[in-house]
Amino acid sequence: MSLNIDTSKEMEVALREEIQIGKAKILCSLDNEKVQEYEIEIEKIYKDNNYDNKSMQIKVTDPKLIEKTGGIIQGMSGSPIIQNGKFVGAVTHVLVNNPQAGYAVFGDIMIKQSKEIF
Repeated sequence: MSLNIDTSKEMEVALREEIQIGKAKILCSLDNEKVQEYEIEIEKIYKDNNYDNKSMQIKVTDPKLIEKTGGIIQGMSGSPIIQNGKFVGAVTHVLVNNPQAGYAVFGDIMIKQSKEIF
């Protein structure tokens, strides 16, 4: 699975206060297809989480993605999550007992950690 994002398109990063429980989309590429949007739900938000990659609990709701993969699969980690036209975070974990559910990290944590590296 590879992610071919058009880097010429900039996207604003959502503040934690802007992230809402409800509909969102993940961007991913399956079987070397072009990147597509798939529907998910943000089910829980842990706004005070600054220490690990479990900032949001998510659930795959897109019938096409569920049919193709059963939910979140290995290789989807890092898939961007978009809500209301803004980058809110990325997929980090799948729940082993329920592959349609998993966790995601806030975009601001990703930015903070990347600044510490570079």
